[in-house]
Amino acid sequence: MTPYVDIHTHRFTGRGIELRAQGVHPWRAGECDWAEAFSDALFDGAQAVGETGLDRACRVDMAAQERLFRLHLEAAERLSLPVVLHCVRAFEPVMDILRQYDLRAVIFHGFIGSAQQAARALERGYYLSFGMSAMRSPRTVEALRSCPSDRIFAETDDTGGDIADVYAMICDVCGEALETLRERMLENYRDIFERNGNSAEQ
Repeated sequence: MTPYVDIHTHRFTGRGIELRAQGVHPWRAGECDWAEAFSDALFDGAQAVGETGLDRACRVDMAAQERLFRLHLEAAERLSLPVVLHCVRAFEPVMDILRQYDLRAVIFHGFIGSAQQAARALERGYYLSFGMSAMRSPRTVEALRSCPSDRIFAETDDTGGDIADVYAMICDVCGEALETLRERMLENYRDIFERNGNSAEQ
């Protein structure tokens, strides 16, 4: 059976495919070691850089967040690693900053936004990842419904939930058969991560 892909999780189960990203979270921008944040050693063994980005809902200085974000994007560009984004109430500045880098792939993790924002990200070739929190926002449900299956992922983040439940939610919203969705997300994963033979399949 086609394995589930969990593109962003804090609770590794050892089942299916669970992406392993490495970086300094924007919430830690005010206390991070800047030399470490820029060092390639931080990303040894990582499949992606992240989660990284901007968060206007937290109290961490935005200038420090942006500096950290740019260091991570420079590393992702230099190492040809995909980027897993943390973006909270900061869609416009994140999009503006991303435009300045040549990145292998960009995944908006835990996407909570409108169909219009989703369309703009998709136009750039970015991917959107959805968790159960998408169901709390009608506009995000609409965004999910509008997304082509070759540009979406599912995630459990730090909820401790089952990735199968997230897939079931996406199937319900999008009217997709479960096995079709599993096959499509596996292909999405392979398109990004297996060009260099980096796999997290167990």
